[in-house]
Amino acid sequence: MSATPGTTGGRLLAVSDLHVGMADNRPITESLRPGADEDWLIVAGDVGELTADIEWALRLLRERFAKVVWAPGNHELWSPREDTVQFRGERRYRHLVELCRGLGVVTPEDPYPVWQGPGGPVAVAPLFIGYDYSFLTPGTTTKEESLAKAHEAGVVCTDEYLLHPDPYPTRDAWCRARVAETERRLAAHDPAVPLVLVNHYPLVRTPMDVLWHPEFAQWCGTELTADWHLRFNTAAMVYGHLHIPRTTWYDGIRFEEVSVGYPREWRRRGHPRGLLRQILPYVPETGRTASATPAGSRAGKADRA
Repeated sequence: MSATPGTTGGRLLAVSDLHVGMADNRPITESLRPGADEDWLIVAGDVGELTADIEWALRLLRERFAKVVWAPGNHELWSPREDTVQFRGERRYRHLVELCRGLGVVTPEDPYPVWQGPGGPVAVAPLFIGYDYSFLTPGTTTKEESLAKAHEAGVVCTDEYLLHPDPYPTRDAWCRARVAETERRLAAHDPAVPLVLVNHYPLVRTPMDVLWHPEFAQWCGTELTADWHLRFNTAAMVYGHLHIPRTTWYDGIRFEEVSVGYPREWRRRGHPRGLLRQILPYVPETGRTASATPAGSRAGKADRA
């Protein structure tokens, strides 16, 4: 499926949660094409779990789009036994960074590329933050209590078994290290050039208010980034992970959830926003006002997320 052509100078497009390891999602990735030679594509994580699948998808997209910008999701960082690359934690992440660089794909370790097309200039900043369990399950006050309640409810992210934080002692310790490093980079960025912030997880907790399973929120980000869209000159924030594609606004800043999701999800709801979301130039939805809590959007996933 291609983006709708017609914008001179190309467009900044985005997608996430392609999950190409699922047979029915692979043709979706194969269908993604630019509408113009100048189009850029943001890929906000969860391309797949196996290194070979991740490489296949990103290579395909890089061959088609003028530039591809990637931020990792939790699935890329899993260490499944069937993967030919048996790296864990930071070493796996660094391996994926080098893989992307070999393909010409921009990573969170590279300088932020500047989109000079319509709606620009903006710097596209792919982030790798992670989560620290600070989005606690309602009614709990500690990480331990929140996790216990999730286990009791049967809502446990597969990360607990496959996403290893090595050499950090915990996933939350890795998250805090990434927050500190990323915050330094963003603070050093020229504030005169607006940012499109790209992270697999939303930078604020509010998007989790529509989850069917509130226990899942603890695997969806960190309170440490709650003011980043205000502290830094942000044109838009792009994320995935929740499999609830929509546009919302927080403090006047546009947040775009751009996931494709699992077959059981998109078969039910279709792709009402299209497969590729146009980030810039921004065109408001016709006949609809996006809000922070749109009616009828309660959804969410509790398995393999």
